[in-house]
Amino acid sequence: MNTRAYKVVDVFTSSPLKGNPVAVVLDADGLDSQTMQNIARWTNLSETTFLLPPTNSDAHYRLRIFTPQSELPFAGHPTLGSAFAALEAGIVQPRNDLLIQECGVGLITLEVQKTGSAHQVSFGLPPAKLVSLEASDVVELDAILGQAVVKSAQPAVVNVGAVWVVAQLPSVETLLALTPDYVRSAQFERRLGATGLSVFAKYEEGDKAIEVRSFAPSCGVNEDPVCGSGNGSIAVFLRERGLLPTIGESYKAGQGQCLGRDGIVSVRMDRNSITVGGNCVTCVEGTLSF
Repeated sequence: MNTRAYKVVDVFTSSPLKGNPVAVVLDADGLDSQTMQNIARWTNLSETTFLLPPTNSDAHYRLRIFTPQSELPFAGHPTLGSAFAALEAGIVQPRNDLLIQECGVGLITLEVQKTGSAHQVSFGLPPAKLVSLEASDVVELDAILGQAVVKSAQPAVVNVGAVWVVAQLPSVETLLALTPDYVRSAQFERRLGATGLSVFAKYEEGDKAIEVRSFAPSCGVNEDPVCGSGNGSIAVFLRERGLLPTIGESYKAGQGQCLGRDGIVSVRMDRNSITVGGNCVTCVEGTLSF
C-alpha cells in the first residue's frame, strides 16, 4: 500500500465549500506520471496537484498539475491552493514574503501575507500572448454559448500557460443564464488548442467589477467553479482591449454562482504585470492510500 500526505484546499474563499477545491499530494516524490493522472481522475476535481523537490535552485518546490484527463503546464487556483497547503504544512518558508514555484511554464512568483497563523497568497501571471479570434470562430463561439458575445471587445485566445478563449457578454444576467453546448465546445477547444472558454460580464455597481464563468469540457471539466488562470486571462484581455479605464487597475471578480459557490478573485495589474490572489481554507487533511 502506497500512502501520501494529502489535503483538499478550497481556493478563492474564506468560507469552506464556497470556493474551488484543489487536491494536493504533499509528498509526491517517486510517483510516476501515470499514477498522478490516475489519482487526478479519481479525485475528479478540476485539478489535482503534486508537490515535488525543485530542479531549479531558485525554486522552493516543483508542482505538477493534472485535470481528470490531462496535465497542465500552469493553472491559477491549483498554484494558490498548493502554496497554501505547503505553507500550512510547514514544508516551505517564504523568503522576503515570496515563494517561487517551478512548474511547466517555468518559475512563478507568489506573494505571501501572514495574518496570525493564516496565509494569503497571490501569484504573478506568467507572460501572456493574446491573439484575436477569426470572424468564423466568433460565429462558432456564439453558437456554442447560445448567446452573442460583445463584438466591440473582439474575442481572443489568451495564452498564460493555460490557454483560454475570452469574450465579454452583454450583461451579468445573460452570463448567468448561459447553457453552453459542451460537446461542441470541446471540439472547438481542441481545434484551437485551448484549455477552455472564460467569459465575463460587467457589474454596473457593487463590490465586484465583473462576474466570470469558465468552461473546459475538453479537459473533463464542464464548468470550473472559480478559475485563477481564466481570471488572469480576462485581466490580460481587459488591459489589451483598453477596458481598464472602466474596470480599474485593481478589482474583484465573482465566480461560481451557477455551481452554488461564492468565489472572490482579487486582481491587481499595471502595463507590465498582473497579480491574481484570494483567500484559501483547508477542508480535508489526511493520508491518501493507493
